[in-house]
Amino acid sequence: MVGLWLLVPEHLRLGTWDLLGGWAGGGGGDISRRLAMQLIHESALCLSGLRHKRTLNHQGFALANGLPFIATDVAIHELLAAHTVQQAQQLQIALGRIRKSRGHFIGRLLAMDPHRMPSYSKRRMRKRKAHPRDRAAKMAQTFFCLDAETTQPVCMITGTVARTVTAATAELLGLTEAILNPTSNPLVVADCEHFTAELLSEVRRAGRFDLLVPMPSQPYFRKRLQALRPEEFTPRWAGYATAKVPYDLRGEDSGPPLPMMVQRSGEPPQPCTFKSFVCTADRDEVDALCRDFPKRWHIEEFFRIHQALGWQKAGTQNGNIRYGRMSLALLAQASLHQLREHLDDETASWDAPHLAKDFLGALEGDIRVHDETIVVTYYNAPKGAQVREHYERLPQRLCGEGIDPRIPWLYDFKLDFRFR
Repeated sequence: MVGLWLLVPEHLRLGTWDLLGGWAGGGGGDISRRLAMQLIHESALCLSGLRHKRTLNHQGFALANGLPFIATDVAIHELLAAHTVQQAQQLQIALGRIRKSRGHFIGRLLAMDPHRMPSYSKRRMRKRKAHPRDRAAKMAQTFFCLDAETTQPVCMITGTVARTVTAATAELLGLTEAILNPTSNPLVVADCEHFTAELLSEVRRAGRFDLLVPMPSQPYFRKRLQALRPEEFTPRWAGYATAKVPYDLRGEDSGPPLPMMVQRSGEPPQPCTFKSFVCTADRDEVDALCRDFPKRWHIEEFFRIHQALGWQKAGTQNGNIRYGRMSLALLAQASLHQLREHLDDETASWDAPHLAKDFLGALEGDIRVHDETIVVTYYNAPKGAQVREHYERLPQRLCGEGIDPRIPWLYDFKLDFRFR
């Protein structure tokens, strides 16, 4: 597991040890933080604890966590159960602010989407379908917010299967606001599940974000779109035109009408297709529909590439355990993102299981101690020449970045790499 040691300098850059100190609080001392490091590294390797062949390589894996052993499933369960949902959210806020300062977020365009995972909980739960043709099964609900321009996750929340998208989105936006602290209103793009009068009214009333959601393709809406007059549309290019008309929300406190943006594909008198969107602010419809909304699909790509880090399946519905484990997976994803920036474009594009197996798990080498420095030597490392320029002479590089090169969970030893 010597490849895992490449994540150690990324932890120093992110301040992982201090973040875990805030999460662990006063209980358990440093041992809680070291157990959390094991969870982070398990996520980075796309493993589900010791259930993966019941063991890991002690000499490389345990040492990277600052432990002489691998913690049992019971110890990990008790660690996560002892920390609350609020502590996990505070960890996400602190991590998000650090990532924002390091340029991981732009904060202009955000994407939100529910992510439902198969659950193996023994509790009686409402069953859902991931896709209409699938068989209904137990699902654990998670809700993610992603920076749609950098494709990096800002934060996530989870909840029971009974929780509505409207209620979850309001909490997720509050967590996002605490991280980004936006000075102007970022645009949030979502899917049809977010098209509710309650959510649209609440987002407009709060006034910190602009929400753009597509309207469902129901007979009532289709009939209304087909009734629009041709002169209400502005031609943009051949076969594409847009219109902006008012849309009244239903409800006592709905407020003034919202702008409904309609795109028409085709040229009258030939049959045309329509797609409509509602936004909580008056924005340019061409930019919103043609430039911003298509970037919502980056969140689907994120799930495909990174869900194996800890968002692929759920073994329990205990809120403390789910929040804690998935928040620590965000730390693993952040450190892997910084590692990917030092790799070639091909390797950096691999999904999480591919990177874990064929890069982190495929490197061969040894670990030695020289004076006050742990020296990790790699032999015949793939792409070694490119990685070398970022990791050799690491203490000097970290000092140049204003980072203390001593590793707190490894008793203040420094770390350096050699490539042979």
